[in-house]
Amino acid sequence: METMSDVTIIKVEGLTKVFRTYRKEEGLLGAVRGLFHRRHTETKAADSVSFSVGEGEFVGFLGPNGAGKTTVLKMLSGLLQPTSGSARVLGLDPSRRPVELKRQFALLMGQKNALWWDLPARESLELNRAIYGIDRKQFESTVDELSELLDVRDNMGVMVRELSLGERMKMELIAALLHRPKVLFLDEPTIGLDVISQKKVREFLREYNRRHRVVTLLTSHYMQDIQELCERVILIDHGKIFFDGPLEEVTGRFTSTKVIGVDFSQPLPKSFIPPGTVLEKSPLSIKVEVARADVPQACTALLAASPVIDLSVEEVPIEEVIRRVFGGQQEIHRGESQP
Repeated sequence: METMSDVTIIKVEGLTKVFRTYRKEEGLLGAVRGLFHRRHTETKAADSVSFSVGEGEFVGFLGPNGAGKTTVLKMLSGLLQPTSGSARVLGLDPSRRPVELKRQFALLMGQKNALWWDLPARESLELNRAIYGIDRKQFESTVDELSELLDVRDNMGVMVRELSLGERMKMELIAALLHRPKVLFLDEPTIGLDVISQKKVREFLREYNRRHRVVTLLTSHYMQDIQELCERVILIDHGKIFFDGPLEEVTGRFTSTKVIGVDFSQPLPKSFIPPGTVLEKSPLSIKVEVARADVPQACTALLAASPVIDLSVEEVPIEEVIRRVFGGQQEIHRGESQP
């Protein structure tokens, strides 16, 4: 997919990462054989991945566990060396770990801590300021802006270990953005957070992207994150990208059905046979999934079955679409692995 901006910030071409692991045979004899003839298996965590991201884009990077999302982010951050292919972030090769790049991107992993647990949040941020060599005036300005956006001013003096998970994640966000990076990689930033904290983090990320036009790649298992933040998504499974485009196109491309919901003023006749697949049913309501082409006939049948109070025709929820997409991809790969 072409980027939304004329300025390409991230350019990935044929990026591949192969992990080689030792397979130990069972039993003592197998262990002895392993001393002389080791057997290895190779896994492609990223398989010829190619995409580009333009200035200011907020892109969702979706896939099941083990799909290759985090591997790609780590290669773009210079934490992993690619087996083949190339990547450019801000025109620089991350595999060489140039200092210029380290000062212009940030990687935030929801399950990793970057702050010092035994220090108050403010002092932990001060250490990050020293590490990056950030000017004092810029540091104060950035902390003021971010703490206001995240509503954590009153927690700056609290030990990091004593903060709630939600407050700690907000502090981690401030730490990641202290040096005002131009590129932000977010790996499950809302994992484990309560609904209110998730909402606050999403609002912050949206507003920060709007103000600073920072390129953001987001992985998340929460579809709410993706729906509220990303207009474009990249779908990856078994290391391969199989969709790159607007989020709104996912439903149209990967589903051929719609959902019809009807509320009745009188119970449906017992003899009535609903069209399509029944998703929900009660004496005075029904929800069915039917092929797009069959929607008119299905609506006609439902309207004729009993007096109708309300009728709606909707797309299949995006969460369900994504679940089916990756379920289908798993079946494809299982089929390919059969002899």
